[in-house]
Amino acid sequence: MVQVPDGVVEAYSDRVVNALLGFAELSSIVLGDGLGWYAALDAAGSAGLSPDELAAATGTQERYAREWLEQQAAAGFVGVVPAGPGGAGQPARRFTLPPGAAEVLLQPDSLSAVLPMVRMLRAGVAQLPDLLQAYRHGGGVGWAEIGDEAREAQFDGNRPWFEKRLGPALASAPAIHEVLSRPGARITDLGAGCGWSTLALARAYPGAAVVGIDIDGPSIEWAREHARRSGLEGRATFRIADAADPVAPASQDAVFIFEALHDMPFPVQVLASVRAMVKPDGVVVVMDEAVADAFAPDADELERLMYAYSLFICLPDSLSTPGSAGTGTVMRAPVLEGYAAAAGFSSVERLPIKGFAVFRFYRLHL
Repeated sequence: MVQVPDGVVEAYSDRVVNALLGFAELSSIVLGDGLGWYAALDAAGSAGLSPDELAAATGTQERYAREWLEQQAAAGFVGVVPAGPGGAGQPARRFTLPPGAAEVLLQPDSLSAVLPMVRMLRAGVAQLPDLLQAYRHGGGVGWAEIGDEAREAQFDGNRPWFEKRLGPALASAPAIHEVLSRPGARITDLGAGCGWSTLALARAYPGAAVVGIDIDGPSIEWAREHARRSGLEGRATFRIADAADPVAPASQDAVFIFEALHDMPFPVQVLASVRAMVKPDGVVVVMDEAVADAFAPDADELERLMYAYSLFICLPDSLSTPGSAGTGTVMRAPVLEGYAAAAGFSSVERLPIKGFAVFRFYRLHL
């Protein structure tokens, strides 16, 4: 029997317990979001709410509200304002949403919004029975099974960055900006999802004709609705198609793939199609997660988070298609370079765009 040094078992146990605590507290955030409790606390302002007031304001049960509020305070997610003695000798407490919490949890337009990430992971974990079957026997769990919650979480998470930062980010890369600024430039956004990246391109480059393409029908329907509501229906159009389906050769000034290539089951075929559709003097840009170039244990928090999304969402979605490359969320630069080379591109350049959420921009050279 191998002798384990003193403290090793305890340290490993502590690591698992900390992970357990994180899972439990994340689940408590899901409760507060779904029941409207954070929103009610925010509306109450600095006066806060007692458990019975929170329950009354949200149509929920006081005993559950009290337990949740105390747990949230113990975890540091809400504040406590002592309010003097309550009934039966028990202290009556009021609970408040601390400064900064509303922007993280309740303001979807904020670049600091985190709740969409929570919702996305929750949608994936909810598929655990099907995931267990796929992990054992093969296959996957696609977007159709994961459902609207994941679709909404993804576009809610990316939308503020596309709306507020995509235009300036591309303008900071002169070679890209010059192509996009051509009069009548034709731009294709592959894997457009619910359309926010496509609309951001149309807004930033009003002289261009921008087309968003995605294989997911519900996402494209939402994208069209978003275009109508944004007043961009005439400048940005959407269609349902496989990203590998051919577009007229050498017809596009620019092709973008925003946080979607790692989900595509056949990335080399997609990139080969992209190479054929772009003009000889056009540009191809892929934006994907800014993970490390090589695997290493004890990875940073970004890498750990991307592996979590890969386990529960991106990899099962990709593997739901037979023969998939099965890239997963953690698509490292050398993997992208290999896909690009196999598709006929000469090189991959990292664009000097910094601070754009958790993403990195690459230009694929013809």
